[in-house]
Amino acid sequence: MYEGVLNVYKERGFTSHDVVAKLRGILKMKKIGHTGTLDPDAEGVLPVCLGQATRLCDLLTDEGKVYRTEMLLGVETDTQDITGRVVNQTEPAVSPQQAIEAVQSFVGAYEQIPPMYSALKVNGKKLYELAREGKTVERKARPVTIHRIDIESVQLPHVAMTVYCSKGTYIRTLCHDIGRKLGCGACMESLLRVRVGRFDVKESLRLSQIEQLRDRGELESRIVKVEEMFAGWPGAHAEPEADTMAHNGNPLRLGQVRLDRGASSEDAAPEDGQEAQSFPAAGSPGERSFPADGAPRDGQEFRLYDSGGAFLGIYAYEQERGCFRPRKMFWRG
Repeated sequence: MYEGVLNVYKERGFTSHDVVAKLRGILKMKKIGHTGTLDPDAEGVLPVCLGQATRLCDLLTDEGKVYRTEMLLGVETDTQDITGRVVNQTEPAVSPQQAIEAVQSFVGAYEQIPPMYSALKVNGKKLYELAREGKTVERKARPVTIHRIDIESVQLPHVAMTVYCSKGTYIRTLCHDIGRKLGCGACMESLLRVRVGRFDVKESLRLSQIEQLRDRGELESRIVKVEEMFAGWPGAHAEPEADTMAHNGNPLRLGQVRLDRGASSEDAAPEDGQEAQSFPAAGSPGERSFPADGAPRDGQEFRLYDSGGAFLGIYAYEQERGCFRPRKMFWRG
């Protein structure tokens, strides 16, 4: 059975659930989960967790994302993308500079109202199910962050751009909101997810490629192991007398854990540092390096190994109790 995270290229026409279902057949295993829904007409990076790595799904869902999109000004649809029913159409009386300024005004934090055609649930029912019944319900605005927008081209009424954003951001809603600000309306014409956390589209695999690698016995080399997902986090080892407790996922006292004095997350940062700084990973610990006194910080998370070097999971230090408690366990014995 495969264990780890696979960088899958979701092709147009497939739902994220379709990809998981097809992978279950290709890999002959059931324990598979995706890390964030992509619309059927969207393409790009879809990290898929295999085996024990399914425990990482919530962490990867929280990661920041990068999208390449094309916005069409002057057209509004009920789905906020080009596939929907046109509800308003007008000739956009805006200049390229006005379009650029409107786009860039959304950089930073803003309150975004999720679209009706989305998988969010209200009273136990998905919004898109209600939308298909012709119903519209009130949705609460949610805080999202646009870290950066690179405008690739402006050929009105089309604007192509790359958006660096936080989890929970709907790019078609961003296009819709930009169109409203310009007074002409807009919808999303195409969408490619370029990156999710560490996973880039350049290294992603289509389902057909995964089958070929499986048949050649080369797929393992393309799966990121669970431990590698935490490579930038500080490490710690259980003392030999605490191995059994650690294997069972019990809390460990400060004296039962030896902290590694290895590289901090800053040392392990990717070479394209400028992009990493402007595109922080959501859900990762705020501080990973050790302070000068060598003591762990309250709430700081560590990769925990047993005394023999086997990876066990993620533990967090609780200063008030003077102990380490498990956050995510991956040990299988």
